[in-house]
Amino acid sequence: MTRRTTFKLITSLVMVMLLIVLTACGNTGNNADSKQSTLDFLWFSDGKEGEVIKEIIKEYEQTNTKVKINLIEVGFKDMQTKLKTMLSGGKPPALSRVTDTGSFANQAVDLTPYVDSASQFEDQFIDSLKPYYVMNDKLVAAPMDVTANGLIYNKTLFDKAGVKVPTSPDQVWTWEEYIAALKEVMDKGGARYGMVWDVTPHRWSTLLYQNGGSILTEDGSAAAINSEAGIRSMEMFKQLHQDGIMPESVWLGGENPNNLFRSGTVATHWAGNWMISNYKDITDFEWGVTYMPKGTQRSSVPGGKFLMAFKGSGYEQEAAEFIEYLTSKEVNSKYNQESLFMSPRKDSSVLNYEFGKEMFEIFSDELKNSSPLAANDWSKQTLISKISTDLKNNIMDVLSDKATPQEALDRTAQLINEAIGSQ
Repeated sequence: MTRRTTFKLITSLVMVMLLIVLTACGNTGNNADSKQSTLDFLWFSDGKEGEVIKEIIKEYEQTNTKVKINLIEVGFKDMQTKLKTMLSGGKPPALSRVTDTGSFANQAVDLTPYVDSASQFEDQFIDSLKPYYVMNDKLVAAPMDVTANGLIYNKTLFDKAGVKVPTSPDQVWTWEEYIAALKEVMDKGGARYGMVWDVTPHRWSTLLYQNGGSILTEDGSAAAINSEAGIRSMEMFKQLHQDGIMPESVWLGGENPNNLFRSGTVATHWAGNWMISNYKDITDFEWGVTYMPKGTQRSSVPGGKFLMAFKGSGYEQEAAEFIEYLTSKEVNSKYNQESLFMSPRKDSSVLNYEFGKEMFEIFSDELKNSSPLAANDWSKQTLISKISTDLKNNIMDVLSDKATPQEALDRTAQLINEAIGSQ
């Protein structure tokens, strides 16, 4: 082999090696050449919002071509486990839809450095939601939609009885007036029951706040549920069952309150705003939403879904920008209007829903008139999750005469204080 031939062979080998290296670089996923960021977004759906968010993501990607959102859909019941597994495994998603902000606050990206002004960002949203996403002066999440407890009623039964419901905030019933109305609808309208009430401490606590009580003290340092207001609320709840206004089959027998209301034999249903979408298909009778009665004050209980970005994903900046996009007025309004949800934005409280617009406005008014202690209590999700089942069981003990209201709430208070002490 001549020297010239040898040189040509070496040169060819070098060129081949260089081509292999360049080809290998070109085949990597998120590489320096393409500079595309792929954000894993953990998501669950209650209704049609999954389809709505996919459309919004598509629109975002069209104008942000260097970002791809990888929507990972799981069932609601699997959401907590999935997210905890990803976090503990050192592979956090860039984003997640969450209801329990307290459990993941330590792993969340503080959005404060990514927004122009934290105070202006917070001012966009309903004040009662603030404890859910502002913790230790950090923006650990952002509200996506808001929920409220409210009062759905069987209009056909009320009309038959000749009983009018409140149609404006200045007509809100007292609890005494509400109970009298229910008895009249049962007597003259033929309602089998005056009301059904979802079997959750969250829904039960509506009565607690309307009576001026709370689960915790304002600073969250101790239980407050066994106060005079708490005892009063428990006594009222038991009396509603003893008087036959509420069926024992729901709280003590596990009967589905939705099915009872759908049967057309129940005057009112204490439920969340998502039931507007659920009851859309009722055609056997007319129904609507009216204002809940007041005790010492009006109150609903806020809740909601939030967006959270996670530390260690490598895409903190991109996730924060996407959250700002999703919570902007235009995009958030579109999301909630098309999903039949309520917007957490103050400037989007009235949306042009294809169904039930006037009902959503009443739920929105309930939120505006809610005790700040309701959000203060339920935003402490880590603590609430530890005592929620015990509270429900203690309410049932009162209904089944296994405990007095005082005994049941003292037991609950002790468990709450133990849970606070263990944190």
